[in-house]
Amino acid sequence: MTTPEFVTNLRTRIGHELLWLSGVKVVVLHEDKVLLVRRADNGQWTLPAGIIDPGEEPSHTAVREVLEETGVECEITDLLGVGVTAPTVYPNGDHAQYLDVVFKARHLSGEANVNDDENLEVGYYALADRPELPPLHERALQWALNPRPGGYFAS
Repeated sequence: MTTPEFVTNLRTRIGHELLWLSGVKVVVLHEDKVLLVRRADNGQWTLPAGIIDPGEEPSHTAVREVLEETGVECEITDLLGVGVTAPTVYPNGDHAQYLDVVFKARHLSGEANVNDDENLEVGYYALADRPELPPLHERALQWALNPRPGGYFAS
């Protein structure tokens, strides 16, 4: 994901110290398929995801990230859950940890394609025949396929 300007500005002040950020993951389902992206930075297949900008509604972030990354316009249908990621250390030495807000969305329009420099591939994949996802992305997909009234959260 491209680093938002507000994060870059914070990094000039705190260096590589742990930064607590809020982010979204989006499970876009369309005709029994899930929208996935293959990231350019590590080659992993993931759900569309991104950092919430200051003052931005998380659901708006979700719609924006899906469009920016895939060219697909979507509509948020459900808040699936909220969790916390493990601390991450990026190749440049930056440390971050995320409050992870997970949404389910439906495809409105557009063709899935690489729409930015963050991804190498984009597409819809059959649920039974799809690339392996990192654990928190797999968890998000399972939340979408097995919704819980009130959503998922740590208890």
